[in-house]
Amino acid sequence: MPAPYGGESPLFSIIIPLEHHRGQWELSWLGWTSQTADKSLYEIILVVPPDFKALNELKALAGGKARLEFTNSDHDIGLCAFGATKARGKYLFFTESHCRPEPDVMEACIRAIDARPDWAGFSCQSVPICHNRLSVAEAAMYQADIEFGMKQSLAQGAGPVLRDAARRLLGMRRPAELGHFAEWVLAAAYHARGHTIGYLEEARFHHYYIGEIGELKTFTLDFVHGEIRYLSEARDDPGSELLETPVEWSSRGDFNVALARSALDARMRAGRVTGEGLQAIGRWGAIALAGDRLALGLARVSAGYARCCLTVLTMGGSRGSIARWLKRYIAALIHYQRLYCIRSIRGSLGGAAQSLGDQMVAQAGFHAWEVWQGRSFRWSEPEAAVRIEAPPGRAIIRIASPEIRGPLDRIGVQFYLDGVRVADAATVIDAGAFVLQLDLPPSGGAILAWVCPRFAAIDDPRRLGLPVAGIDVSAGEDVSCTSPPVAAMRG
Repeated sequence: MPAPYGGESPLFSIIIPLEHHRGQWELSWLGWTSQTADKSLYEIILVVPPDFKALNELKALAGGKARLEFTNSDHDIGLCAFGATKARGKYLFFTESHCRPEPDVMEACIRAIDARPDWAGFSCQSVPICHNRLSVAEAAMYQADIEFGMKQSLAQGAGPVLRDAARRLLGMRRPAELGHFAEWVLAAAYHARGHTIGYLEEARFHHYYIGEIGELKTFTLDFVHGEIRYLSEARDDPGSELLETPVEWSSRGDFNVALARSALDARMRAGRVTGEGLQAIGRWGAIALAGDRLALGLARVSAGYARCCLTVLTMGGSRGSIARWLKRYIAALIHYQRLYCIRSIRGSLGGAAQSLGDQMVAQAGFHAWEVWQGRSFRWSEPEAAVRIEAPPGRAIIRIASPEIRGPLDRIGVQFYLDGVRVADAATVIDAGAFVLQLDLPPSGGAILAWVCPRFAAIDDPRRLGLPVAGIDVSAGEDVSCTSPPVAAMRG
């Protein structure tokens, strides 16, 4: 049996960060002190941020029933990580100060540990507490994600995890740097390392939803800031492949003005302008003129409009309309904040983080990576451009392209180097790749652009052009291959 409280090894260390308590920390505390389980089985650690205003009341209420730990961190994720370093229990029980446990939560957890020794931890059931119209919509929106995460063996919501596993993962980096996105990173890391996270429905927590637009905005911005920071570091952490890459990130190179102008110029030179061509001219023309300013401005207006509508509806709208506009507002806010965060770090981003090859330092007009028949590739748009950095002089550029849309010689691709059409005789097709023989300028830097007809994929509204698995640049001599030039095959 674990030693009594004050000994060396309680079974549980309950870690409660006193940030974002929403005025509920006293009820949360009472819920923990009202547990029916033996008090010697757990310790309570209250992690206090520097701006906590009810310190005297906290000390009087806690008495000798809890440990107070003080830290300079002002983020609840950082508070949890700090509390984990002070914990002595075999299981670390992470919760929030606006969540109140039912009296039998600890007993249910003890039974689950005995019954499921294969679990490295588990999440508990979240029961929403709502007090206004917006909090009802907020709970419905987040509750669906919480329940999905719990039932898919992701470490989300309140619940205990093995101390050693938690400390190893928390020690991988400073979680507070990622804000609430750290919860997703840790969940993915648990899954990737083979830890089984269960879901204990009979252990119930009452989760207070505040129902304030300002708080929702703060939480959302904190999450997005952490998400973009994580992506910008291009870390190969365990489970990183499980985290979905947002379209704003995969297409961040599209706002490079020089590349946008090259894509626009290639489209203008490609011949007769169709309706599809006019759409392309509008898309790349706006970026060529204004960079990301237009997209960022429109995203900000969209988020502001959605917030105004939501604010009005909270004063007299139906529950259904509030729920719809809350989702619209959060989606618009996330889109705007992603664009804003990417803009703030764009100058420090290296090419390797998104590149199709070592010599590709920038690119525009590409969708996210995907897999076809076991092979990773990216769809380009019907217009795309890449900036190449390689030694000057004759170069062989090999663009590997899976034959998803048919034989490569029938696609109808036109290549341009620094605005000059690449002759068909300089392009051959060899082993599933376009191979171009080009002379790079003395600077060694050049922009390669291409255009092709749009590929109409079933049930896919994206503008799809050329599938690209990679681009390789080598110094070179004439290509030796069995395929004739593209012009000859077209003939």
